[in-house]
Amino acid sequence: MKIGIASDHAGYEMKEIVKAYLLEKGFDVTDFGTNSAESADYADYAHPLSRAVDQDELPRAILVCGSGQGVCMTANKYPHVRAALVWNAELAALTRQHNDANVLCLPGRFMEEDVAKAAVDAFLETEFEGGRHLRRVEKISRLADS
Repeated sequence: MKIGIASDHAGYEMKEIVKAYLLEKGFDVTDFGTNSAESADYADYAHPLSRAVDQDELPRAILVCGSGQGVCMTANKYPHVRAALVWNAELAALTRQHNDANVLCLPGRFMEEDVAKAAVDAFLETEFEGGRHLRRVEKISRLADS
């Protein structure tokens, strides 16, 4: 599977850990940056990654920043992106099962390496349940006034 990954400076260390983990597992990883721990704006990296998911160039992706909030807010500006901020494997699995999330957002400053890897595994291995959840997911991209 092809997967995208990106971070700002606060998520750089965790991004590199997760990237190495994905490569070790045989994933084709596209890294959208940043490429160092020097100060960087999360939106500069979250936008290109989210655009790629939105345009079906990537089936799933991972974003990391200090809290995970900034990258998640940025990614969710795209109509076909369903980004979810998680802090454990159970939430990663649930957001796939119930919300068909296609972007996993991690709080790089608040997550241990083993927890991040378990969340990534859950995100990548869990399928969307469909059924009653499909109706709800289809409503996410609709404008509020529609």
